[in-house]
Amino acid sequence: MKHRDPRDVAPDRSLWALLLIDVINDFNFPEAPRLLRYALPAARRMAALKHRAKQRNVPVIYVNDNFGRWQSDFRKQVEHCSVESCLGSPIATLLRPEEDDYFVLKPKHSGFYSTTLNVLLAHLGAERLILAGFATDICILFTANDAYMRDYRLYIPSDCVAAETTKAHRSTCVHMKRFLHANISPSKNLRFTS
Repeated sequence: MKHRDPRDVAPDRSLWALLLIDVINDFNFPEAPRLLRYALPAARRMAALKHRAKQRNVPVIYVNDNFGRWQSDFRKQVEHCSVESCLGSPIATLLRPEEDDYFVLKPKHSGFYSTTLNVLLAHLGAERLILAGFATDICILFTANDAYMRDYRLYIPSDCVAAETTKAHRSTCVHMKRFLHANISPSKNLRFTS
């Protein structure tokens, strides 16, 4: 049997990868209105960042919660969250995945916990991760911690992540900069250099 190159699974090759964390979300939880206040402006900046990344052939990976649904289908989740009556509809519509985007469903807070994310990143050859999404002090932080322990360089644009309060957002960004050596500069300052 001929040996298959595992990199054929993910044909893109890039030192960079953009992870959009929990952006396809129905926002059906009690704290949602507080988070949405900050999430929608962040999503607009994420859309611009995604556009820039795609122009530079940087792979985009949707790392999304399965919301406790173990028979999850990401495409159905996108459709559900895009329905006009859904609170998360403006964000899901703005950041709707494209055919060439990747996705990983996660069962817990970290994008790495019990997922294929690390395998996908290895196939892509990624060494530098841009984390964007929700919420700064939960899923972004947990994913950043696990990425740091795997020796990825982290870029977490402070204007492309959001939490329920500005205090939680700011303190978590400072924490990630200090302890995870993350670059938290605004997205407009990000350069996709080698």
